[in-house]
Amino acid sequence: MIGFIIRAAVVALGLWLASKIVPGVEVLSTGSLIAAAVLLGVVNAIVRPILVLLTFPITLITLGLFLLVINGLMIKLVTVFLHGFIVHGLGSAILCALVVSITSWVMSWFIGPAGRIEVVVRR
Repeated sequence: MIGFIIRAAVVALGLWLASKIVPGVEVLSTGSLIAAAVLLGVVNAIVRPILVLLTFPITLITLGLFLLVINGLMIKLVTVFLHGFIVHGLGSAILCALVVSITSWVMSWFIGPAGRIEVVVRR
């Protein structure tokens, strides 16, 4: 459970950063930010694998770049269900997904697979 909370916090950080960097992405309140992070986690767990499977041929043809579009569509799907999180257009959604992905990737250097913060000490 603590792993899910930490991952949701990392996604919330990525969404907040995207709202500051990407034009067309707005978060109206902190509650909306947290709800968007949790809902994005649920959408990525349920809907995204189905879309990845259905679009596998086009993903192969584009050498995986179509996954950026799928991630953007997941962001847009969250905006349909949540009114405090606004993304104007698919381009902004794709850039937002890219910022969230990079943030999650950087934070994964510090957070282990169990969801705990890990510190590596070299002697």
